[in-house]
Amino acid sequence: MLESKGMLLVVIRFLLALHVLISIITEGNAGITSTFIRSEWPSVDIPLDNEVFVVPKGYNMPQQVHITQGDYDGKAVIISWVTPDEPGSSKVQYGTSEEDYSLTAEGTVTNYTFYKYNSGYIHHCLVDGLEHETKYHYKVGSGDFSRKFWFHTPPKIDPDASYKFGIIGDLGQTYNSLSTLDHYIKSGAQTVLFVGDLSYADRYQYEDVGIRWDTWGRLVEPSTAYQPWIWTAGNHEIEYMPYMGEVLPFKSYLLRYATPHLASKSSNPLWYAIRRASAHIIVLSSYSPFVKYTPQWMWLKEELKRVDREKTPWLIVLMHVPMYSSNDAHFMEGESMRAVFEKWFVHYKVDLVFAGHVHAYERSYRVSNIRYNVSSGERFPVPDKAAPVYITVGDGGNQEGLAGIFRDPHPEYSAFREASYGHSTLEIMNRTHALYHWNRNDDGKKVPTDSLTLYNQHWVSNRRRRKLKKKVLVALNAGIAAY
Repeated sequence: MLESKGMLLVVIRFLLALHVLISIITEGNAGITSTFIRSEWPSVDIPLDNEVFVVPKGYNMPQQVHITQGDYDGKAVIISWVTPDEPGSSKVQYGTSEEDYSLTAEGTVTNYTFYKYNSGYIHHCLVDGLEHETKYHYKVGSGDFSRKFWFHTPPKIDPDASYKFGIIGDLGQTYNSLSTLDHYIKSGAQTVLFVGDLSYADRYQYEDVGIRWDTWGRLVEPSTAYQPWIWTAGNHEIEYMPYMGEVLPFKSYLLRYATPHLASKSSNPLWYAIRRASAHIIVLSSYSPFVKYTPQWMWLKEELKRVDREKTPWLIVLMHVPMYSSNDAHFMEGESMRAVFEKWFVHYKVDLVFAGHVHAYERSYRVSNIRYNVSSGERFPVPDKAAPVYITVGDGGNQEGLAGIFRDPHPEYSAFREASYGHSTLEIMNRTHALYHWNRNDDGKKVPTDSLTLYNQHWVSNRRRRKLKKKVLVALNAGIAAY
């Protein structure tokens, strides 16, 4: 009798744990519109004479230093900087010790004009052949007028490689922007996934456009010089200003911020892909042609085929304009791209899609709207276990302010939404799960607000995940919380 009761208890605990697990995967939390009202700092840019924009002392001293991944698999970086007075050296000296800079790489230099603004000399240097999981020290500049920094390379490509990403969008250069940046730097994340709208220099006119690109580069250098930022272009990078004689889209952005597009066989630096640790990250351009037969469409079709979930189980897409947003600001601007690419995202079981553009935070449930074909089919988003979670993080802190009006009633696809500034982190633990957090900047204080455990789309649907069920249940029974 006691043995029967013991077995019954085991079965009940198993069923309860299984119910919790299924609920986590399929439902998450109930849809929430936050009632938090932020007493924000003014949405105005920091004055030019503020110390955060200080120019490094010394003749032709390098400034605006930033790095990004330089290849497909994380064994290279592109190091970029600006020299204000003359071209100087485009050489990067580096090594694995603060005392050893014996390795060198030679880069390129360019400059440009924008209206009557003349840029400094912009250097880009590919440093390749690096070892994984290694700290490298590097310096840029010449002789006494050089500056030293360091960076860490990621783990080798492996399905169980753990890694922590930060996600920031629509940053700008206000005091709110500075708060977001300061909190991000303290988060312990190792690489930024930036979803577009960098400097907001296009909010200015004439020479001030270029000046505000320079100030932004100095503002973010405390992070960008030490870890890669993976760049996505937004609408504020277009800078189509015919009244100033400037009609070449993305001119400033493309000259200042390099991407490793050739490594992923892309024909354009605005869309590309990288692999880092256990993640395959695809960057798309919301403001470049993407319909059938265009270069971006053709490239994405082939890149999705290249994804190997046995090596990089986490599939992440970055774009600027969100496909799912219930905010009044920019409502349905991403609908055209959704109509083209959403069915691919579901077919390939993309885990997460990060976007910006809307100056608020919002997270969706796993939903899709791919069954309607104009003449028949379901016309509304429906729950879909194969669909990504869509997250909007256009809340970095720019001068346009927050998008505080959400549509009512709260749509069923939206899990959580709030109009506050902040940043997100995604900590990949292994091939099966990752921890996601959105942190609100509550008047200068980091406040974790929305969080959940994400289960990998490939391994959840794969039979081999059954072998891991026992470990998951043990964890649940041990009282580990999941969201």
